[in-house]
Amino acid sequence: MYTEKVMDHFMNPRNVGEIDNASGVGQVGNAKCGDIMKIYLDVKDGIIEDVKFKTFGCGSAIASSSVATEMIKGKTLEEALKLTNRQVVSALDGLPAPKIHCSVLAEQAIKSAILDYAQKNGLQFDELKDFNPDEDHHDHGHDHE
Repeated sequence: MYTEKVMDHFMNPRNVGEIDNASGVGQVGNAKCGDIMKIYLDVKDGIIEDVKFKTFGCGSAIASSSVATEMIKGKTLEEALKLTNRQVVSALDGLPAPKIHCSVLAEQAIKSAILDYAQKNGLQFDELKDFNPDEDHHDHGHDHE
């Protein structure tokens, strides 16, 4: 049911924890199903130097958080904003359909953290102009473009 990569990131998650005095912090979640993701960014000169996460949720949510943080570490904010849930799923060699929403949460948590950084620093990104971190992006089983 779960790929080796999903199991690896669940059993040995990367980048777990918090960053004190983080440049940006984003949290998304859904109390109904219990998945909550919090992403911490350390940004220097527009580059994500460090990223940590805390996820309360299922193995797929933890694996999605872990692989997503690996995918944006060392990238520019603009590059990180282009990360899609499909890329997260692909990096995990797939997720079961009922767990696709976990990859969407990871994408949204990163956007939420970058939005926090942008607001603190008076920056604007086109990719965030329609983004609402409080919107529920948690429609189970539906893929997002």
